[in-house]
Amino acid sequence: MSGEVVASPCVGVCALDEQDICTGCQRSGIEITQWARMSESRRREVLGLCQARAQSQGLWFSTTPDNGLQT
Repeated sequence: MSGEVVASPCVGVCALDEQDICTGCQRSGIEITQWARMSESRRREVLGLCQARAQSQGLWFSTTPDNGLQT
């Protein structure tokens, strides 16, 4: 992994659902509040969780063979 800063996945659609997951970025309320203090590796883990949440809801769309993940 490179030392690049992992940007916030926030898309400006900030609303938590009944499971405490943001309907915009798919982060939990705790993940959102802790984002600024997370290590880059933890942020990457959270992005993976966001992708899994979006996929499970049919919200993940990708036109690349790697499902949009960058390594």
